[in-house]
Amino acid sequence: MLYRSTVMSLAFTAEKQLAISAVRRACSLTSSVFNKLVKNETLTKGDKSPVTVGDYSAQAVISSMLQRAFPQDPIVGEEDAAELRVDSGATLRDRIVSLANEALVGELGLGDLAEWGIGPGSEQTPEQLLDAIDRGNYKGGRTGRMWTIDPIDGTKGFLRGEQYAVCLAFLVDAQVQIGVLGCPNLPVDLTNPDGEKGCLFIAVRGQGAQQMKLSGADPAPLSIPPYSPSTFNFLESVEAAHSSHSTSEKISQLMEITRPPIRMDSQAKYACLARGDGGAYMRMPTGVGYKEKIWDHAAGSLIVEESGGIVTDSRGEGLDFGLGRTLGENYGVIACVKDAHAKLLRAVQQATTDGASAQSKA
Repeated sequence: MLYRSTVMSLAFTAEKQLAISAVRRACSLTSSVFNKLVKNETLTKGDKSPVTVGDYSAQAVISSMLQRAFPQDPIVGEEDAAELRVDSGATLRDRIVSLANEALVGELGLGDLAEWGIGPGSEQTPEQLLDAIDRGNYKGGRTGRMWTIDPIDGTKGFLRGEQYAVCLAFLVDAQVQIGVLGCPNLPVDLTNPDGEKGCLFIAVRGQGAQQMKLSGADPAPLSIPPYSPSTFNFLESVEAAHSSHSTSEKISQLMEITRPPIRMDSQAKYACLARGDGGAYMRMPTGVGYKEKIWDHAAGSLIVEESGGIVTDSRGEGLDFGLGRTLGENYGVIACVKDAHAKLLRAVQQATTDGASAQSKA
C-alpha cells in the first residue's frame, strides 16, 4: 500500500512542473503584451490585434517548451500559423517572434531555466516558432497522451484589463490528468479587489488542487466550502453571448438565490469556484450549432473536481474530452460543490424545459 501511495504521489511530476513553468512564462508574456500594445497604442473600436499577438506568442512559448520536454506529445491548441506564413503577415510575425523569444530567454527568477532548457541562448528561429504554433493542429481523440492550450482565454477581459486566463491541460486517454490556470489580473483575495493580483491554480488528478501567487509564493490547498443557501451565488460570463443570462436568472429564482452573480471572463470562474468565491459556474447554451472547445474547460474542470466540486453538462453527465477538439453537442456546463449539484441540476432542467415550452407556444 505504501508503494502504491508513493507511485501515485510521483505520477506526472515532470509534466506538472513543465506545465507550471510554461504557464508562468506565458502569463509574463501576456502581461507584457497588454502593457506594450493595449496601454500604449491607440486601438480602433473592435481592434483585437493585441490579443492576436498575445495568443500566437503565448502558444508559441508553451508549445516550444512542450516540444523540448515531451516531443512525442500532440497538442490541441486554439491557434494556427497560416496567416503568419504569408507576406501580409510579416509585421505581425516579427512582433510575435520577438515577444516569444523574450519570454523564452528571460531570466524570470522562476527556478526553471536549466531544467527546461530555456534562458540565455535558447532563442528560436521564426520558422521554429511558427512550427511550434502549428503543433496545436492535432485533432484530439480518445486514446493516448495530449496537451490542450488556450493561450488567452477571455479576449474581451484581456483588452479591458480585467480577467483572462492562460490555460494548459494534460490528458491521457481523454481524461484530464493535469490542469494549470494562470490568472494575471485575478486578486489573490477576491474580497480585496485592490490588493495583490496574479494567481496560479494547479491540479493533478488524485493529488488535489492548490493556489499560489504567480511568483510561486504562498501555495495553499483548495477546498470548496459546503453548500450554504444564504451565501450561494453564480459565477457567470460577462458576455451574454457566451452564456444565457436569462436562463441563469430563471435558475436563480427557482433556487431562491438572493446574492447577485459574479461576472467575469475566462476560466478564472472555475478558479474562483475552486477557492469558494462563488457557489456554481454555469455556461448555458445561447444558440444552435455552437460547440464548446475542449481548451475552454479541460484545465478548469479538473481544478474544480480536485477541490471537491463536480462538473457535468445539464443532463448530469461528465464532460467528454475524447470527441476531438470540441465537447460535441452543447448541453451546457454546470460546475458546483457536490452537495448542491442535484438541486442545481433539477433547477437547470426545469428552467430549460419551461423555456422550450414557452418558445413552442410563441
